[in-house]
Amino acid sequence: MTDCSVTSSTVVKEKVKDLGFHKVGIAAVDRADATETQRLQAWIELGYHADMEWMTNLKRQDIRSVMPEARSLVCVALNYYTPHQRPEGEEYAKISRYGWGRDYHKVMHKKLKQLVTWLKSLGEGVRASYYADTGPVQDKVWAQQAGIGWIAKNGNVITREYGSWVFLGEVLTNLELESDRPSSEHCGSCTRCLQACPTGAITQPFVVDANRCIAYHTIENRADELPQTLTPHLQGWVAGCDICQDVCPWNQRFAHTTDVEEFQPYPENVAPQLLELAQISDDEWDKRFPASALRRIKPKMLRRNAQANLDASRRKNDPESNYF
Repeated sequence: MTDCSVTSSTVVKEKVKDLGFHKVGIAAVDRADATETQRLQAWIELGYHADMEWMTNLKRQDIRSVMPEARSLVCVALNYYTPHQRPEGEEYAKISRYGWGRDYHKVMHKKLKQLVTWLKSLGEGVRASYYADTGPVQDKVWAQQAGIGWIAKNGNVITREYGSWVFLGEVLTNLELESDRPSSEHCGSCTRCLQACPTGAITQPFVVDANRCIAYHTIENRADELPQTLTPHLQGWVAGCDICQDVCPWNQRFAHTTDVEEFQPYPENVAPQLLELAQISDDEWDKRFPASALRRIKPKMLRRNAQANLDASRRKNDPESNYF
């Protein structure tokens, strides 16, 4: 049996970097912040999670309930930014950068699985499990605790090196590893993300109401129609929303093109036409988004999102019409 208290954090971090992750940090399980748990509970009580019931999973509030014997979290970040820019024009649909290329879950899971396999090879007694936006783990909270970056006013994690254009993941293990210092917050007095959000979804710094969020409604909302309070503000978004990230000074200054080839955009994802997506068939959807995170947005939803933008544009350009 391996002594789970003597493995070097340096060795683990070197392995993480060898696997192609861009940032790594380590947090001790006993460093769990009770304040963050209280914030999560308050956020849920306000109903700001909308229909995302998985956010209410009690395991999310206590990492030990996921793995009772856990001692450390190895937190990682993978830069996904590419320099492509969306064209101007109301005829174009907008897709969030995270969904331009291959499904990040597939890319992250492959690397994380390799890390877990390696950790387990260190000894018979080693336990490890990986997550990347797929389990009852507060990814952003632990990324901040591990020194990856800080939770910004728009709810995203910002890193000094890549801004917020990063995917987060973590490995929970019973290895006792030396912890990194938590990241300090560096948003300062900036409120650009709050000011730029067209729906007021960032109700106050660090608090996001999913009920008002364009990203939530275009990805998670399964209703036949989007809320009428939202549709005038869609601005072309059909899959996610990057407005609060695009205006962030950290992203404008420190975005770097990723070296992960899988995150390069599929040919039709940067400048799709709204009219085309409003009429896309199920078969065309299936062919157009292979191995894509956008497959979470079912064909019916994508057509709904595109049509809502077209309707809003028509009402804007002809406010006296009776078009519905």
